[in-house]
Amino acid sequence: MTGRRTAVLLILDGLGDRPVKELGGKTPLQAAKTPVMDRLTKEGQSGLMNVIGPGITPGSDAAHLSLFGYDPVGCYPGRGPLEALGAGLASKPGDVAFRANFGTIDSDFVVTDRRAGRTFSREEHEALEKALSGIEIDGVRVHFVATVEHRGALVLEGNGLSGEITETDPHETGLKVLESRPLNKDAKKTAEIVNKLVHLSHNRLKDLDLNKEREKRGLPPANILLLRGPGQHREIPTLQERYGIKAAVIAGGSLYIGTAKYIGMEHVPVEGQTGTIDTNFDNIAAKSIEVISSDFDYVFIHIKATDNASHDGNAKEKVLAIERTDKMLGKIVEAVGKDIVIAVTGDHTTPLSVGEHTCDPVPALLWSSFMRPDATQAFSEIDAADGSLHTLRGMDIMPLLLGYAGYIGKMGA
Repeated sequence: MTGRRTAVLLILDGLGDRPVKELGGKTPLQAAKTPVMDRLTKEGQSGLMNVIGPGITPGSDAAHLSLFGYDPVGCYPGRGPLEALGAGLASKPGDVAFRANFGTIDSDFVVTDRRAGRTFSREEHEALEKALSGIEIDGVRVHFVATVEHRGALVLEGNGLSGEITETDPHETGLKVLESRPLNKDAKKTAEIVNKLVHLSHNRLKDLDLNKEREKRGLPPANILLLRGPGQHREIPTLQERYGIKAAVIAGGSLYIGTAKYIGMEHVPVEGQTGTIDTNFDNIAAKSIEVISSDFDYVFIHIKATDNASHDGNAKEKVLAIERTDKMLGKIVEAVGKDIVIAVTGDHTTPLSVGEHTCDPVPALLWSSFMRPDATQAFSEIDAADGSLHTLRGMDIMPLLLGYAGYIGKMGA
């Protein structure tokens, strides 16, 4: 090995699985045709990984922090700040941020649709954003952006705020919008502002022309904001400060972009990267090659389609998502393989039979052209158990990548 190489982390979201009857008792990784991942496994090293810790079911946000080398127990800010950063909202230490849904309520504030019909045009998003702009409550400024479908992100900017409050989204229809409650005495002001904001959102949205038009078309009106995942942005050291590296994120979902930006990565957009099975894998490959060939030291590539298929219980689509990712990976390795150290893994297991995250460990492979291979011959949950990396934690991936790529120096004389 001479000089430094670019460290690359490829995450197939929800990759891990259990044997599936529909696939002849194989996991989707075993059933999929993955010549590239299998070759890298033969030439590299593999193991099983508990992303946060044994027996702990990882959420995607906490899982990615761990995979980036940060202990989520000490630095997880809550989902809201990560979503806000990914949506393009400025969020800084002291701000409180939320995930937001456009919802539909009746005159008694009972939720009749938590997603207000789910479908929105760009013009509707713009009109809703305009109606919610310029809000200031008790000296606290409110920033909101609509993102995808019924979703949005919201940031409270001001002094004396706290993320230690409860949500307003009841998470079920037929229930009233919840009052936010403080979880400690320092959060009383924030809870009061949130409750005022929720009522103000209803007043500003309920009589909009677009909602009258939606009702004419048989769609529920977007007449309230439902807030969840409150959290407070913290000051934590960036990857640049910790390792002296310049890092990029290539992802389609705001959560993954936001989590990466939270620790100092630069988002590199890709045309057609949607996070679904129809995401443009060719464009992701081309952009990854371009970024690896530039001045970035570390590149994080995220594929969401595997997790979507798992949540939908769609075995064929999960296999397809793995196979399309394998072809994408092949293009990257063919073009810049001599310049990279790459880890391929998942952020958690989402079994098709369960449809939700579970605590099962995920397979991980580590490859570079100079590495000493182990005896593992294929990339899967079953084969990885015999790999030389044995059982890893998610936090082990970053030092392994950076160590082999030449960014971690010798310890001691």
